[in-house]
Amino acid sequence: MRRWTLSPGKGVATLTIETLPDPTPGEREVAVRVHAVSLNYRDLVVARSFYSKTVKPSGLVPCSDGAGEVVAVGPGVRSVAVGDRVAGTFFQRWVSGPPTLEAHQSALGGEFDGMLSEQVVLPETGVVPVPGHLTFEEAACLPCAALTAWHALFERVPLRPGQTVLTLGSGGVSVFALQFAKAAGARVVATSSSDAKLARLRSLGADAGINYRSRPDWEKAVKEATAGRGVDHVMEVGGAGTLEKSIACLAVGGHAALIGILAGPGALANPFLLAVKNATLSGIYVGSREQFLRMNAFLAERPELRSVVDRVFPFEEAPAAYRHLEGASHFGKVVVAVLR
Repeated sequence: MRRWTLSPGKGVATLTIETLPDPTPGEREVAVRVHAVSLNYRDLVVARSFYSKTVKPSGLVPCSDGAGEVVAVGPGVRSVAVGDRVAGTFFQRWVSGPPTLEAHQSALGGEFDGMLSEQVVLPETGVVPVPGHLTFEEAACLPCAALTAWHALFERVPLRPGQTVLTLGSGGVSVFALQFAKAAGARVVATSSSDAKLARLRSLGADAGINYRSRPDWEKAVKEATAGRGVDHVMEVGGAGTLEKSIACLAVGGHAALIGILAGPGALANPFLLAVKNATLSGIYVGSREQFLRMNAFLAERPELRSVVDRVFPFEEAPAAYRHLEGASHFGKVVVAVLR
Protein backbone atom coordinates (compact mmCIF):
# COMPACT_ATOMS: atom_id res chain seq x y z
CA MET A 1 0.00 0.00 0.00
CA ARG A 2 0.98 3.65 -0.42
CA ARG A 3 0.63 6.53 1.98
CA TRP A 4 1.64 10.18 2.24
CA THR A 5 3.73 11.50 5.14
CA LEU A 6 4.98 14.96 6.07
CA SER A 7 7.11 16.75 8.63
CA PRO A 8 4.84 18.97 10.77
CA GLY A 9 6.02 22.56 10.92
CA LYS A 10 8.12 22.29 7.75
CA GLY A 11 5.38 22.87 5.22
CA VAL A 12 3.37 21.17 2.52
CA ALA A 13 6.56 20.73 0.48
CA THR A 14 7.58 17.91 2.85
CA LEU A 15 4.72 15.68 1.68
CA THR A 16 6.29 12.40 0.56
CA ILE A 17 4.66 9.27 -0.82
CA GLU A 18 5.95 5.91 0.41
CA THR A 19 5.13 2.23 -0.09
CA LEU A 20 4.95 -0.39 2.65
CA PRO A 21 3.22 -3.72 3.36
CA ASP A 22 -0.54 -3.82 3.91
CA PRO A 23 -1.29 -3.56 7.66
CA THR A 24 -2.83 -6.37 9.72
CA PRO A 25 -5.46 -5.54 12.36
CA GLY A 26 -4.82 -6.67 15.92
CA GLU A 27 -7.15 -7.32 18.84
CA ARG A 28 -10.39 -5.33 18.38
CA GLU A 29 -8.97 -3.49 15.38
CA VAL A 30 -10.20 -3.15 11.81
CA ALA A 31 -8.35 -2.59 8.53
CA VAL A 32 -9.98 -0.05 6.23
CA ARG A 33 -9.30 0.39 2.53
CA VAL A 34 -9.57 4.16 2.27
CA HIS A 35 -11.58 5.42 -0.70
CA ALA A 36 -11.50 9.17 -0.03
CA VAL A 37 -9.99 11.76 2.31
CA SER A 38 -11.09 15.36 2.86
CA LEU A 39 -8.87 18.24 3.91
CA ASN A 40 -9.50 20.72 6.72
CA TYR A 41 -7.82 24.00 7.59
CA ARG A 42 -6.32 22.11 10.54
CA ASP A 43 -4.33 20.01 8.05
CA LEU A 44 -2.65 23.19 6.83
CA VAL A 45 -1.94 24.20 10.44
CA VAL A 46 -0.30 20.82 11.13
CA ALA A 47 1.85 21.17 8.02
CA ARG A 48 2.92 24.70 8.92
CA SER A 49 3.53 24.17 12.66
CA PHE A 50 3.88 21.36 15.17
CA TYR A 51 0.30 22.10 16.31
CA SER A 52 0.78 20.04 19.47
CA LYS A 53 3.74 18.86 21.54
CA THR A 54 2.52 15.29 21.06
CA VAL A 55 2.78 15.38 17.23
CA LYS A 56 5.78 13.45 15.96
CA PRO A 57 8.36 15.66 14.22
CA SER A 58 8.50 13.72 10.95
CA GLY A 59 6.86 10.86 9.10
CA LEU A 60 3.33 11.82 10.14
CA VAL A 61 0.51 10.49 7.98
CA PRO A 62 -1.71 13.59 7.71
CA CYS A 63 -5.46 14.22 7.47
CA SER A 64 -8.08 13.40 10.08
CA ASP A 65 -10.97 12.76 7.70
CA GLY A 66 -11.45 9.69 5.54
CA ALA A 67 -13.96 7.04 4.55
CA GLY A 68 -13.64 3.59 3.07
CA GLU A 69 -14.49 -0.09 3.28
CA VAL A 70 -13.55 -2.55 6.02
CA VAL A 71 -11.33 -5.25 4.47
CA ALA A 72 -10.26 -7.19 7.57
CA VAL A 73 -11.11 -7.41 11.26
CA GLY A 74 -9.00 -8.56 14.17
CA PRO A 75 -9.88 -10.91 17.03
CA GLY A 76 -12.69 -9.74 19.29
CA VAL A 77 -14.30 -7.31 16.85
CA ARG A 78 -18.09 -7.36 17.23
CA SER A 79 -19.51 -4.10 15.90
CA VAL A 80 -17.90 -3.99 12.46
CA ALA A 81 -17.78 -6.53 9.61
CA VAL A 82 -15.83 -6.91 6.41
CA GLY A 83 -17.54 -4.91 3.67
CA ASP A 84 -18.95 -2.21 5.97
CA ARG A 85 -18.70 1.37 4.74
CA VAL A 86 -17.14 3.46 7.52
CA ALA A 87 -15.47 6.73 8.37
CA GLY A 88 -12.77 7.20 10.96
CA THR A 89 -13.52 9.32 14.03
CA PHE A 90 -11.48 12.50 14.47
CA PHE A 91 -10.67 11.67 18.09
CA GLN A 92 -9.95 7.97 18.35
CA ARG A 93 -10.40 7.92 22.14
CA TRP A 94 -13.39 10.22 22.56
CA VAL A 95 -16.16 7.65 22.41
CA SER A 96 -18.83 9.34 24.54
CA GLY A 97 -19.38 11.75 27.39
CA PRO A 98 -17.47 14.99 28.01
CA PRO A 99 -14.02 15.54 26.47
CA THR A 100 -10.89 14.59 28.37
CA LEU A 101 -7.19 15.30 27.95
CA GLU A 102 -6.68 11.70 26.81
CA ALA A 103 -9.40 12.14 24.18
CA HIS A 104 -7.87 15.37 22.90
CA GLN A 105 -4.52 13.64 22.51
CA SER A 106 -5.94 11.04 20.09
CA ALA A 107 -6.65 13.08 16.96
CA LEU A 108 -5.97 11.49 13.59
CA GLY A 109 -3.54 13.40 11.42
CA GLY A 110 -2.00 15.03 14.49
CA GLU A 111 -1.29 13.02 17.61
CA PHE A 112 -2.02 9.81 15.64
CA ASP A 113 -1.23 8.93 12.03
CA GLY A 114 -4.10 10.00 9.81
CA MET A 115 -6.08 8.85 6.80
CA LEU A 116 -4.04 9.92 3.75
CA SER A 117 -3.16 6.29 3.08
CA GLU A 118 -4.51 3.49 0.92
CA GLN A 119 -5.12 1.39 4.04
CA VAL A 120 -5.34 2.19 7.75
CA VAL A 121 -5.84 0.15 10.91
CA LEU A 122 -8.09 1.66 13.57
CA PRO A 123 -9.77 0.37 16.73
CA GLU A 124 -13.37 -0.72 16.14
CA THR A 125 -14.47 2.16 18.37
CA GLY A 126 -12.54 4.52 16.07
CA VAL A 127 -14.87 4.05 13.09
CA VAL A 128 -18.56 4.70 12.48
CA PRO A 129 -20.90 3.46 9.72
CA VAL A 130 -21.69 6.16 7.17
CA PRO A 131 -25.12 7.04 5.72
CA GLY A 132 -25.91 4.87 2.72
CA HIS A 133 -26.92 7.73 0.42
CA LEU A 134 -23.50 9.39 0.59
CA THR A 135 -20.61 8.58 -1.74
CA PHE A 136 -17.23 7.85 -0.18
CA GLU A 137 -16.11 11.35 -1.23
CA GLU A 138 -19.11 12.86 0.59
CA ALA A 139 -18.73 10.61 3.63
CA ALA A 140 -15.07 11.61 3.95
CA CYS A 141 -16.22 15.17 4.70
CA LEU A 142 -18.09 14.22 7.87
CA PRO A 143 -15.57 13.50 10.68
CA CYS A 144 -14.33 17.05 11.33
CA ALA A 145 -16.31 19.76 9.50
CA ALA A 146 -19.77 18.20 9.69
CA LEU A 147 -19.39 16.98 13.27
CA THR A 148 -18.08 20.37 14.39
CA ALA A 149 -21.17 22.08 12.95
CA TRP A 150 -23.42 19.43 14.50
CA HIS A 151 -21.81 19.74 17.94
CA ALA A 152 -22.15 23.54 17.89
CA LEU A 153 -25.78 23.57 16.77
CA PHE A 154 -27.33 20.53 18.45
CA GLU A 155 -25.14 19.28 21.30
CA ARG A 156 -23.69 22.28 23.19
CA VAL A 157 -26.58 24.77 22.99
CA PRO A 158 -29.35 23.05 21.01
CA LEU A 159 -30.86 24.94 18.10
CA ARG A 160 -34.64 25.34 18.12
CA PRO A 161 -36.94 25.66 15.10
CA GLY A 162 -37.56 29.29 14.21
CA GLN A 163 -34.23 30.54 15.56
CA THR A 164 -31.66 32.33 13.39
CA VAL A 165 -28.12 31.15 12.68
CA LEU A 166 -25.24 33.25 11.33
CA THR A 167 -22.62 31.45 9.24
CA LEU A 168 -19.31 33.02 8.22
CA GLY A 169 -17.84 32.21 4.81
CA SER A 170 -18.29 29.15 2.64
CA GLY A 171 -15.88 26.58 4.04
CA GLY A 172 -16.86 23.10 5.13
CA VAL A 173 -18.09 23.89 8.66
CA SER A 174 -20.14 26.89 7.54
CA VAL A 175 -21.78 25.06 4.63
CA PHE A 176 -22.68 22.08 6.84
CA ALA A 177 -24.05 24.45 9.49
CA LEU A 178 -26.25 26.12 6.87
CA GLN A 179 -27.64 22.79 5.71
CA PHE A 180 -28.19 21.44 9.22
CA ALA A 181 -29.86 24.64 10.41
CA LYS A 182 -32.27 24.76 7.48
CA ALA A 183 -33.14 21.08 7.93
CA ALA A 184 -33.95 21.85 11.58
CA GLY A 185 -36.34 24.66 10.68
CA ALA A 186 -34.06 27.63 11.40
CA ARG A 187 -33.41 30.82 9.47
CA VAL A 188 -29.85 31.40 8.22
CA VAL A 189 -27.91 34.59 7.52
CA ALA A 190 -24.70 33.88 5.58
CA THR A 191 -21.65 36.04 4.92
CA SER A 192 -19.00 35.82 2.21
CA SER A 193 -16.50 38.02 0.40
CA SER A 194 -17.93 36.87 -2.95
CA ASP A 195 -21.32 37.62 -4.47
CA ALA A 196 -21.03 34.44 -6.52
CA LYS A 197 -20.53 32.39 -3.37
CA LEU A 198 -23.43 34.17 -1.70
CA ALA A 199 -25.62 33.10 -4.60
CA ARG A 200 -24.56 29.50 -4.01
CA LEU A 201 -25.24 29.83 -0.29
CA ARG A 202 -28.73 31.10 -1.09
CA SER A 203 -29.27 28.13 -3.38
CA LEU A 204 -28.55 25.90 -0.36
CA GLY A 205 -31.21 27.72 1.64
CA ALA A 206 -29.63 30.85 3.14
CA ASP A 207 -32.37 33.39 3.83
CA ALA A 208 -30.06 36.42 3.65
CA GLY A 209 -26.56 36.99 2.33
CA ILE A 210 -24.07 39.71 3.26
CA ASN A 211 -20.85 40.52 1.40
CA TYR A 212 -18.42 41.53 4.12
CA ARG A 213 -16.09 43.15 1.58
CA SER A 214 -18.71 45.64 0.43
CA ARG A 215 -20.14 45.86 3.97
CA PRO A 216 -17.16 46.05 6.36
CA ASP A 217 -19.73 46.82 9.06
CA TRP A 218 -21.34 43.44 8.43
CA GLU A 219 -22.41 43.16 12.04
CA LYS A 220 -24.78 46.08 11.38
CA ALA A 221 -26.00 44.38 8.20
CA VAL A 222 -26.78 41.24 10.24
CA LYS A 223 -28.82 43.34 12.66
CA GLU A 224 -30.67 44.88 9.70
CA ALA A 225 -31.40 41.41 8.30
CA THR A 226 -32.93 40.39 11.64
CA ALA A 227 -35.01 43.54 12.20
CA GLY A 228 -32.59 44.67 14.91
CA ARG A 229 -32.95 41.55 17.06
CA GLY A 230 -29.72 39.74 16.21
CA VAL A 231 -29.10 36.03 15.75
CA ASP A 232 -29.44 33.13 18.17
CA HIS A 233 -26.34 31.22 17.05
CA VAL A 234 -23.08 32.29 15.40
CA MET A 235 -20.73 29.77 13.78
CA GLU A 236 -17.54 31.70 14.56
CA VAL A 237 -14.85 30.26 12.28
CA GLY A 238 -12.75 33.43 12.04
CA GLY A 239 -11.49 33.57 15.60
CA ALA A 240 -9.93 36.68 17.13
CA GLY A 241 -10.25 38.64 13.90
CA THR A 242 -14.04 38.41 13.75
CA LEU A 243 -15.22 37.38 17.22
CA GLU A 244 -16.09 40.86 18.47
CA LYS A 245 -18.29 41.49 15.43
CA SER A 246 -19.91 38.08 15.86
CA ILE A 247 -20.78 38.81 19.47
CA ALA A 248 -22.27 42.13 18.33
CA CYS A 249 -24.55 40.12 16.01
CA LEU A 250 -25.98 38.04 18.86
CA ALA A 251 -29.46 38.46 20.20
CA VAL A 252 -29.95 38.62 23.96
CA GLY A 253 -29.35 35.09 25.27
CA GLY A 254 -27.57 34.04 22.08
CA HIS A 255 -24.75 31.53 21.58
CA ALA A 256 -21.45 32.00 19.76
CA ALA A 257 -19.61 28.79 18.89
CA LEU A 258 -15.88 29.53 18.63
CA ILE A 259 -14.58 27.04 16.08
CA GLY A 260 -11.71 28.35 13.97
CA ILE A 261 -8.90 30.85 13.48
CA LEU A 262 -9.31 31.67 9.80
CA ALA A 263 -9.15 35.44 10.40
CA GLY A 264 -5.79 35.12 12.14
CA PRO A 265 -4.46 35.36 15.70
CA GLY A 266 -4.94 38.24 18.09
CA ALA A 267 -6.66 39.29 21.26
CA LEU A 268 -10.17 37.95 21.79
CA ALA A 269 -13.14 40.25 22.25
CA ASN A 270 -13.97 42.05 25.46
CA PRO A 271 -15.82 39.42 27.55
CA PHE A 272 -18.11 42.10 28.96
CA LEU A 273 -19.83 42.12 25.55
CA LEU A 274 -21.17 38.66 26.42
CA ALA A 275 -22.30 39.69 29.89
CA VAL A 276 -24.48 42.57 28.71
CA LYS A 277 -26.36 40.17 26.42
CA ASN A 278 -26.51 37.19 28.79
CA ALA A 279 -24.85 35.39 25.89
CA THR A 280 -22.78 32.21 25.82
CA LEU A 281 -19.41 31.62 24.16
CA SER A 282 -18.44 27.96 23.62
CA GLY A 283 -15.19 26.51 22.36
CA ILE A 284 -16.01 23.68 19.94
CA TYR A 285 -13.33 21.15 18.97
CA VAL A 286 -15.04 18.55 16.76
CA GLY A 287 -16.96 15.97 18.86
CA SER A 288 -17.29 12.42 20.17
CA ARG A 289 -18.09 9.15 18.44
CA GLU A 290 -21.50 9.15 20.12
CA GLN A 291 -22.25 12.59 18.67
CA PHE A 292 -21.04 11.37 15.25
CA LEU A 293 -23.56 8.52 15.41
CA ARG A 294 -26.38 10.92 16.28
CA MET A 295 -25.42 13.18 13.39
CA ASN A 296 -25.31 10.24 10.97
CA ALA A 297 -28.79 9.17 12.08
CA PHE A 298 -30.01 12.71 11.34
CA LEU A 299 -28.41 12.57 7.89
CA ALA A 300 -29.75 9.08 7.13
CA GLU A 301 -33.29 10.36 7.68
CA ARG A 302 -32.69 13.26 5.27
CA PRO A 303 -31.16 11.88 2.06
CA GLU A 304 -31.44 15.32 0.47
CA LEU A 305 -28.56 16.42 2.73
CA ARG A 306 -25.22 15.79 1.07
CA SER A 307 -21.71 17.10 1.57
CA VAL A 308 -20.81 19.95 -0.77
CA VAL A 309 -17.56 18.97 -2.49
CA ASP A 310 -15.64 21.74 -4.23
CA ARG A 311 -13.05 19.60 -6.04
CA VAL A 312 -11.68 16.06 -6.01
CA PHE A 313 -7.95 15.42 -6.56
CA PRO A 314 -6.33 12.05 -7.38
CA PHE A 315 -4.29 10.43 -4.61
CA GLU A 316 -1.06 11.15 -6.46
CA GLU A 317 -1.91 14.88 -6.48
CA ALA A 318 -2.45 15.30 -2.73
CA PRO A 319 0.03 18.24 -2.56
CA ALA A 320 -2.07 20.05 -5.18
CA ALA A 321 -5.15 19.52 -3.01
CA TYR A 322 -3.33 21.18 -0.10
CA ARG A 323 -2.38 24.12 -2.31
CA HIS A 324 -5.96 24.47 -3.52
CA LEU A 325 -7.19 24.61 0.08
CA GLU A 326 -4.45 27.11 0.91
CA GLY A 327 -5.67 29.36 -1.90
CA ALA A 328 -9.04 29.74 -0.08
CA SER A 329 -11.06 29.88 -3.31
CA HIS A 330 -12.97 26.69 -2.52
CA PHE A 331 -16.66 26.36 -1.68
CA GLY A 332 -17.35 23.50 0.70
CA LYS A 333 -14.82 20.69 0.94
CA VAL A 334 -11.62 19.70 -0.87
CA VAL A 335 -11.30 15.92 -1.32
CA VAL A 336 -8.57 13.47 -2.31
CA ALA A 337 -9.82 10.31 -4.04
CA VAL A 338 -7.60 7.53 -2.69
CA LEU A 339 -9.29 4.65 -4.51
CA ARG A 340 -11.29 5.20 -7.71
